[in-house]
Amino acid sequence: MNIGQAAAASGVSAKMIRHYESLGLFPQAARTEAGYRQYGDGEVATLRFIRQSRDLGFSLAQIRELLGLWQDRRRPSRQVKALAQAHIQELEAKLAELQAMKATLAHLVDCCHGDDRPDCPILASLEAPPSARK
Repeated sequence: MNIGQAAAASGVSAKMIRHYESLGLFPQAARTEAGYRQYGDGEVATLRFIRQSRDLGFSLAQIRELLGLWQDRRRPSRQVKALAQAHIQELEAKLAELQAMKATLAHLVDCCHGDDRPDCPILASLEAPPSARK
C-alpha cells in the first residue's frame, strides 16, 4: 500500500510517517521504481503501535524502547512493566503540576471582579516577578 493508504489504515498521518522515518523511529519504506513508498501489514502494525503509544503519552525515546521490546519476543515482561510504571510516575507529576496551575488560576479568577474597572489580578499576577506570585 502507498503512504496514504498506510496512513488511513494506521491512524498516523502521512506527514508523521515521514517524520518518524526521518527520526529513525520507523524504518525507511521500500520504494517503487517511481519512488513511491510501499508499506505492508507489518509496517502498518508498527505505525499503529507507535500511534497508540503516543496516545498514552509516551515520549519518542520511550516509544523507541517499547518498539525494541515489542519486537524482541524473548524480552522479559518486567522490562515493559518497569517502563510503563516509570511513565505513570511522570504522568502523576504532570497531573500534580496541572492541578496546581488550575488552583492558582481559579484563585485569580475568583479575585478578579470581571467588571468595567481596568485593574485585574490575573494580569497583575502574570506581570509580577516569580518571587512575588502566590
